[in-house]
Amino acid sequence: MSGGFLTSVTRTEELAAGQSIRQGSIGVWKHISPRLAGIGFASCVVCFFVALYYNVIIGWSLFYIFHSFQYPLPWESCSTAANQTEEVWECVRSSPATYFWYRKALNITDWIEESGGLNGALVGCLFLAWVVVCFSMIRGIKSSGKVMYFSSIFPYVVLLCFLIRGLLLEGAVDGIRIMFTPKLEIWKDIQVWRQAATQVFFALGLGFGSIIAYSSYNSRTNNCHFDAILVSFINFMTSILATLVVFAVLGFRANIITQQCINETMMVLKSLIDGGKLSADFLPAKNLSTTDYSLWYQQMDVNGILRKHKIEDCRVENEMNKGVEGTGLAFITFTEAMTLFPASPFWSVLFFFMLQNLGLSTMLGNMQGIITPLLDNFTALRKRKVLFTVVCCIFGFLFGLVFVQRSGNYFVTMFDDYSATLPLIIVVIFENVAVAWIYGADRFMDDIEEMLGWRPWLIYKYLWKYISLLAMLTLLLASLIRMCIAHPTYRAWNMEEAVEMYLEYPPWALALLIGLIIVASLPIPVLFFKQVLKERWQGKSMDTFSQCSYHRGDTADHICMQESPADPQGQANGSASADTEELAEKGKLLAEDSGEEVEEDKGSLCG
Repeated sequence: MSGGFLTSVTRTEELAAGQSIRQGSIGVWKHISPRLAGIGFASCVVCFFVALYYNVIIGWSLFYIFHSFQYPLPWESCSTAANQTEEVWECVRSSPATYFWYRKALNITDWIEESGGLNGALVGCLFLAWVVVCFSMIRGIKSSGKVMYFSSIFPYVVLLCFLIRGLLLEGAVDGIRIMFTPKLEIWKDIQVWRQAATQVFFALGLGFGSIIAYSSYNSRTNNCHFDAILVSFINFMTSILATLVVFAVLGFRANIITQQCINETMMVLKSLIDGGKLSADFLPAKNLSTTDYSLWYQQMDVNGILRKHKIEDCRVENEMNKGVEGTGLAFITFTEAMTLFPASPFWSVLFFFMLQNLGLSTMLGNMQGIITPLLDNFTALRKRKVLFTVVCCIFGFLFGLVFVQRSGNYFVTMFDDYSATLPLIIVVIFENVAVAWIYGADRFMDDIEEMLGWRPWLIYKYLWKYISLLAMLTLLLASLIRMCIAHPTYRAWNMEEAVEMYLEYPPWALALLIGLIIVASLPIPVLFFKQVLKERWQGKSMDTFSQCSYHRGDTADHICMQESPADPQGQANGSASADTEELAEKGKLLAEDSGEEVEEDKGSLCG
């Protein structure tokens, strides 16, 4: 909760900045100081990296949707090998869901160094995913906003359906009980806290620039403070809802697997009794439930006699504690659980359609974080907005082909682990510094007061200046230490053994992931020093900033700009202090994207 509160404070910062300055991420930080324009460009680069691999996940969801319209589901049982009657050994050794994911969907190679060529089916699904994104974005916020309404609300309907259905399944209560059972021994694990902080960080979309982009379309009198708190609360409740669904369904799955374990154990026990190795007193008088079995095992396993004969204690907790992470949760574990549902194809289609919509809403935010700041910053692109959107999607598809080769899943893991985590933390750190220290926390609170009509709580000033900044620096340091101490690894699928195994990245892959971090963070120092050299060449000083305030009015918001002694032409404020024509053009674009018709304001800036 504390991490969520701190990130909601940073979210308020981004919402207020975008809403007041009316620009994308590049324009906002350029307004505060041209030296900080690199923050916005870094956000764009990170959004581009994330969009490349995130749309592949949408493609995977589409692949599973297409294969869900059949009964039984293709991952429900092992298929037989060609021209043979025996089941495929790789499937028998693992599980039908695992085999379908690695062999049928990904057709994965054994390691990252083996490309294996493109996966034709996934190439088609990726192309379809980019077509959907392109048509959703082609008319800007007007079209993407309508898509977002459905793609954001529909998953809640599906989650509620899964929760109701899951609670009616045997074992669901056990799963939820395990969910709320604290494990105090892992509280001292720094890695757990680092992962939790990172999850909260990404859940609110900080640093991507999409928050700034969307808020730039808000009315200047919109209560961005309330929006930040509301979104953080909704995100928290959504996490609880989704976790309840996952643990209810996984509890049902664990209950069935545990019951199978008990049945197999009873068969072994009978054979041991028949062979005279155990007394008949060990055989229970009735069929045991999962709870009864654990009690029976504790009573009968005196001096470890059952363990000596390799008779296991079949417990739901043991099955639930088997770690599942990454794509395996959705495409293996949850998929396997749905095969146990009555009418499993219906639930499968519903689940993967929900994943597709969740991915689409995230993709639209990422694309908005790329397109909006670039359109705001480059006038020539505004006149070709549709063409620019299409070109971005085409480039996204072409670059995304790396992720749909047979080894593509390994690159998805690499990008997910390294291309966004560290660069985004760095971006948010510089955002905090820009607002709280360079622009000034008091001055920023003055701007919010002029927009909202009331001043934010004083605690926000200290949270922006110290607490949030310290928390982000700690998270960055912990991530760097983790990366340096533990050699980066990835999970590979060993076809011969039919198991997952951890492999270290080869040298060229290490160079690539380090390059991703550097490329994403590089715009910040490069544009900073470029602007410093430019100022020295032109003999300008950037010690002061021009004041930009927005006054509330009944009919319109009036922008009042005060000249800076160091920059009487207003150039120090970048695109936010452009001439009247450029501001009017921005207003027209906002009106077009919002679908509104407004009269052109012929008035001039007050001052």
